[in-house]
Amino acid sequence: MSKGKNIIFLGDGMADEPIPELNGLTPLQYAKTPAMDHIAQQGVSGTLLTLPDGFPTSSEVANMSVLGCDLSTEYCGRGPLEAVGRNIELAPDDVAFRLNLTTVKDDILKDFSGGHINQEDANALISALNNYFGCDSVRFHAGVSYRNILVLSGRQYSHLIHTDKPDDNHNEPVSEHLPVATDPQAKATQDLLRRIIKEAPIVLETCPVNKARAAQGKPMANGVWPWSGGKAGSLRTLKEKFGITGAVVSAVDVIIGLGKCLGLDVIRVQGATGYTDTNYEGKARAAIDALATRDFVYVHLEAIDEVSHEQNLQKKIETIEAFDARIIGPVLSAFDNNLNAVVLPDHPVPIAIGKHTRTPVPVSARIRNIKPDSVSEFNEVSCAKGSLGAMANGDLMNLIFRK
Repeated sequence: MSKGKNIIFLGDGMADEPIPELNGLTPLQYAKTPAMDHIAQQGVSGTLLTLPDGFPTSSEVANMSVLGCDLSTEYCGRGPLEAVGRNIELAPDDVAFRLNLTTVKDDILKDFSGGHINQEDANALISALNNYFGCDSVRFHAGVSYRNILVLSGRQYSHLIHTDKPDDNHNEPVSEHLPVATDPQAKATQDLLRRIIKEAPIVLETCPVNKARAAQGKPMANGVWPWSGGKAGSLRTLKEKFGITGAVVSAVDVIIGLGKCLGLDVIRVQGATGYTDTNYEGKARAAIDALATRDFVYVHLEAIDEVSHEQNLQKKIETIEAFDARIIGPVLSAFDNNLNAVVLPDHPVPIAIGKHTRTPVPVSARIRNIKPDSVSEFNEVSCAKGSLGAMANGDLMNLIFRK
């Protein structure tokens, strides 16, 4: 049986909570989102738990939940997924960590993104870290902006390390959130990561690019924060699960890597930055073109998450509206109503706290042969009243592909 054409629009961090400045509305309720509302009006709505207890409140967990992965058997940490996204081959004993370039002052984490450092400067700083720390068993790899990768090779290193998320700990002392071994065999890894965190500022603050940033009044990316380490895991592809072909459109390595592990083709869009200056129109065109030859496309927008962590309410509203008008609307206009279309966030990032929460997210899904319910707007309040009710891991993909 033909699976037809299917698309998921994923607004990273789009869900929120009522905000006093918006007269008690959430940003989704306040923003103008006619395309998202159109999906709600023609479809069915509900909520989806994407960050269950027992797993980090991280985007890789949330997006794995959206895409129907079995977290209990397939979760491998963020580091390995980002390594796959950068085409870094991991040996069986390799441990990969996500590595943020950060801004630190007097041991206080001031910015988990190093001032949203540009790519050229980030590349130079990663090169400096390799020159200082790098060897056959320790390698730093440049990613996108502040999002980089540390790979440790050899049996002396372990993934049995507890690490905190940097974006959960703004204005906290770095020294109170150091990596901790959860098994005696991980002591060497703990010690190395702590050494890198301690000595990295010595290396980074003397780099010409950081001196230039300081002279220009920009924050220096003078610290590092390794987190979410793991070894290469084994994820079942979407073709194995549902018999579908697909593609992923995203700017960030974790989603690209997850897509590749799930057997999705990666559609790279020139000018896709992972921030508010991303190429919205290019992403929309890439999704339209990809659907011409594939059953399924996953369109991920990172920018909403970034401005939510910044606690910038106006930018969050503007970016939600841009997602709606410049990506979702054009894609819907290119197809008739036989296109299965789903819109949701992967997790909330309330402006009030600037951190991920485990609150289930709103979902609206226009699915062929499923009668619409009474929901007419896409937001946290309206979707909770929809006919889909409270969904959990696997339910959304089963709704689309196991009709």
